[in-house]
Amino acid sequence: MMISPWDRWFSSSCCLCCHVRTGTIILGIWYMLINAVVLLILLTALSDPDKYHLTSAELANDLDVMDDANMCIASAISLLMILICGMATYGAYKLRAAWIIPFFCYQIFDFALNTLVAVSIVVYPNTVQDYLQQLPDNFPYKEEIAALSNVCLVLLVLLFISCILAFKAYLIACVWNCYRYVCGRGSAEVLLYVTTNDTTVLIPPYDDSVSAPPKPSPPSQPTNAA
Repeated sequence: MMISPWDRWFSSSCCLCCHVRTGTIILGIWYMLINAVVLLILLTALSDPDKYHLTSAELANDLDVMDDANMCIASAISLLMILICGMATYGAYKLRAAWIIPFFCYQIFDFALNTLVAVSIVVYPNTVQDYLQQLPDNFPYKEEIAALSNVCLVLLVLLFISCILAFKAYLIACVWNCYRYVCGRGSAEVLLYVTTNDTTVLIPPYDDSVSAPPKPSPPSQPTNAA
């Protein structure tokens, strides 16, 4: 019997101990907490821009990235992420497969962006040195990192990004297995199979059986008088 690659890699457990449904719920709550903290920081900075505003001199470059427009966009993205993570948590808890799809798409998009970053570092290795030069002077260990060779810096950055990509790929697999598990549970609730010793009877859903018109009874046969 041939087994498809999707079925071969399917597993109902993650992190070596918990179910994929539980892991998806924990992951959704964790992402919601992170984005809630980020949103709280951004809203606090917007409420008092003079205190939390960073100038271009403090950033040691010519870009003023902490203006109000960018902070509003970041706040909107954090709010959208909270909504997407909440949908995934609700979908895993209530066994709603469609609610998990937006979070899964976000994971794929995030994985693709990190992969493009790794490819850009391989194609343009000098970008690592350029990024180090843009860091502020009080950045920890800036001089020690800048003293390393360009090849060593590229290898360290690629190793770090590879570990992140492997971890993100594992989380994507957990959410995908949770989606398949929820879909399997949903299809099992639609059709009920009653198995006996030798036969299997397929019972239609309750709604279909109620909405179906009753079959007309066969006409009665006239009886002949003796």
